[in-house]
Amino acid sequence: MIERTLIKPEPATRPILSVVIHTEEEFDWNRPYDRNATGVSHMQYIDRAQSVFDSFGIVPNYVIDYPIASKPEAVAPLKAYADSGRALIGAHLHPWVSPPFDEEINARNSYPGNLPAELEREKLRLLTEQITASFGSRPLTYLAGRYGFGPNTADILEELGYEVDISVAASIDYSGDGGPDYANVSSDPFWFGRQRRLLGLPGSGGYVGYLRSGGTPLYRQLTQPWLRKIRVSGAVARLRMLERIRLSPEDYSEPEMRRLTESLLDDGIRIFVFSFHSPSVMPGGTPYVRNQADLERFLGKCRDYFDFFMGQLGGTAMTPLQIKAWLEQR
Repeated sequence: MIERTLIKPEPATRPILSVVIHTEEEFDWNRPYDRNATGVSHMQYIDRAQSVFDSFGIVPNYVIDYPIASKPEAVAPLKAYADSGRALIGAHLHPWVSPPFDEEINARNSYPGNLPAELEREKLRLLTEQITASFGSRPLTYLAGRYGFGPNTADILEELGYEVDISVAASIDYSGDGGPDYANVSSDPFWFGRQRRLLGLPGSGGYVGYLRSGGTPLYRQLTQPWLRKIRVSGAVARLRMLERIRLSPEDYSEPEMRRLTESLLDDGIRIFVFSFHSPSVMPGGTPYVRNQADLERFLGKCRDYFDFFMGQLGGTAMTPLQIKAWLEQR
């Protein structure tokens, strides 16, 4: 993991929520990566999510990849939101569908941080230029595809003028197929880069339950294959002894997200990142939303969580750039 300086807001700080959407092409998550899978038909339904954000006064950060940035039917609704101040546009690099196409397609290379520095930089440079051409302004926030932050990413972000990175997925380990290991990374925001001027905002996640102090080591023990086979790990989660939860309506219920938030608040976290993938606004777009009933539940979880965060917690919403400006003022 990169060298970083953790940021610890004052305990009395009002909870802050930032909503980040992985805005990307449609593809089969169970099949090999395909450079020809670049459909963006779900973008005609993106208003399903945007209307929820609007109703809570949330300005989402749509981090977009090359198929989204280069197709008029995907750009049109997002540009309308951005131009009216209802959305922020950032960058999201899926290497397998982002030029130049110089690398072999495989699981390891799906994490952009694993690419040679020159290729990672060129892919992000071209994506940055495409977003700038399509939207009329340069993106300043970045989320690596598959959370694939690598050893050269910080220097590339500084060189290309980015200000905020949202690539870290707190508490998750992707090393099984060549990705980064964030298992021991907390949800605390942090400064990083050569000048410590880049802001890192991890996707919020962590452990919940009265065994949560055991953290990653205990979780790894409890989720070993043989314990899964005899359903021990499932029982531990059902009894709420130890759960690993991410702040996302994909795969997690609103009560789970609420428990995570309350646990992180107890740990001193005051800045939260809520995220999901844009194809989830269309049934069949992701494994998380397969039909209309799933879609209604998905959007309902968003509404219920935002109501909890803004209402019961008295929280507020900021974009990643607003959070950075706020932190710099402090």
